[in-house]
Amino acid sequence: MQINRSDIRIKADVKKVIVNYLDLGLPGQSKRVGLMVNRVLALPEEEVSRLYEEVLREFRNRHLDLTWFFNAHYQKISEVIPKDYEMTETRKLLLGAFFTKEYSIQSAALFNPSIVAHPDQSGLAAGEIRFIISLRAVGEGHISSIEFRSGTLDSKGNIKLDENSGFATTAMQDPTKSFDAAKLKNRTKILPGFDPSIFDELGPVFTKKDYLNASVQTFKQYDEISREVLDKILDSNYDVVAQDGSQLSERVVFPSAKQESRGMEDVRFVEFSENGKSTYIGTFTAYDGHHISPQLIITKDFVKFKIRTMYGAAVNDKGFALFPEKINGRFVMLGRQGGEEITIMYSDDLFIWEDFKTLLKPEFSWGLLQLGNCGSPIKTEEGWLVITHAVGALRKYVISAILLDLKDPSKVIRKLDIPLISPNEEEREGYVPNVVYSCGAMKHENLLVIPYAMSDSASTFATLDLRSLLNKMKQC
Repeated sequence: MQINRSDIRIKADVKKVIVNYLDLGLPGQSKRVGLMVNRVLALPEEEVSRLYEEVLREFRNRHLDLTWFFNAHYQKISEVIPKDYEMTETRKLLLGAFFTKEYSIQSAALFNPSIVAHPDQSGLAAGEIRFIISLRAVGEGHISSIEFRSGTLDSKGNIKLDENSGFATTAMQDPTKSFDAAKLKNRTKILPGFDPSIFDELGPVFTKKDYLNASVQTFKQYDEISREVLDKILDSNYDVVAQDGSQLSERVVFPSAKQESRGMEDVRFVEFSENGKSTYIGTFTAYDGHHISPQLIITKDFVKFKIRTMYGAAVNDKGFALFPEKINGRFVMLGRQGGEEITIMYSDDLFIWEDFKTLLKPEFSWGLLQLGNCGSPIKTEEGWLVITHAVGALRKYVISAILLDLKDPSKVIRKLDIPLISPNEEEREGYVPNVVYSCGAMKHENLLVIPYAMSDSASTFATLDLRSLLNKMKQC
């Protein structure tokens, strides 16, 4: 079985910077916010113009729409501006600039890719397919965000990446996103200690703004757990939209909720098909610095993304990977509850997962420490192909594979008893040494393409003949 390693290297670029809000505390409560605003308000108009022009000269060519963000950040602190103050547009934008910071999203690492077919397959030569890969970018403070690249693959395994823009821009929250109280009540009724009737206080359909504008008295009758869970749910379920006209490689999904404040880690995208329509559904690990929680990211076009919570007793640990279609009318997901084994779970509702069972335990000498999936299963004529990772001595990660029954994926019908990809001399050196890792592979005609990370420091691709892999696997 021949593994063809690509000479492509996707590496971190410290010049990939976004602009974020510089949080100095709550406006109206923070002394620093008030002092900073007053300093800018006290500047003569000539000095305001000079300073603003200086800012533009130094930073305008590093960002797609810098003034849009200056204005957005000004709006966050505008409540502290005296009502009778005559504010010029230049001073407003300068104030926004003082509440803005650059953030290098890849300053620490860029790794752990997943891959799906691009929603746009137009303009391709015979035998070609266009793909999208997602990547985990890690920046200052070890905060993880989600980035994208695109490219093409032909039937011979030749891979060509599209041009990578030097710009990066954050997908922004959509303030018009509405919540359906009935759906939320149904999904949260399984939460211990939570009273779903709290949603009734906000009406059948409501927005985050409606919640924020509600008085404290509105929820006073409910216990502290219910109030805290309500706040967490409304904070963690949101939509973001990429900037108009942005290229795919410029789009960044950056943490917006408290639950993911320290990172959105290891997204595993899959093209989920139902009734002839495709939706791209990803699972990722939200991390707040203390706790992890599996979340969903959903998109149809990689322009607008929905971040959604999953509920239920089985929603714990990390490494969730959704099957690309329902099986026997139910959603199916792989997981790794407990940290060592590959698990499988079923549900009638994409957002509720109550039970799981062990699918595979550590078995081979090269993977006795722990197992996990490397993304969503791939449907073949002979079964569901699952690319796996296994961890052995000295925390060495390798990539391997198993095959599941098409009709009953809780049955492992074949296993690869050797590593498929093991870190070579180049791949073993990096931020986390001795690791090869993937968050998703893709089938194209007779080829299997696996994008994978090299010790958390760069990403590359491997291609191989799918039939050769299936033939190499041993019957269980």
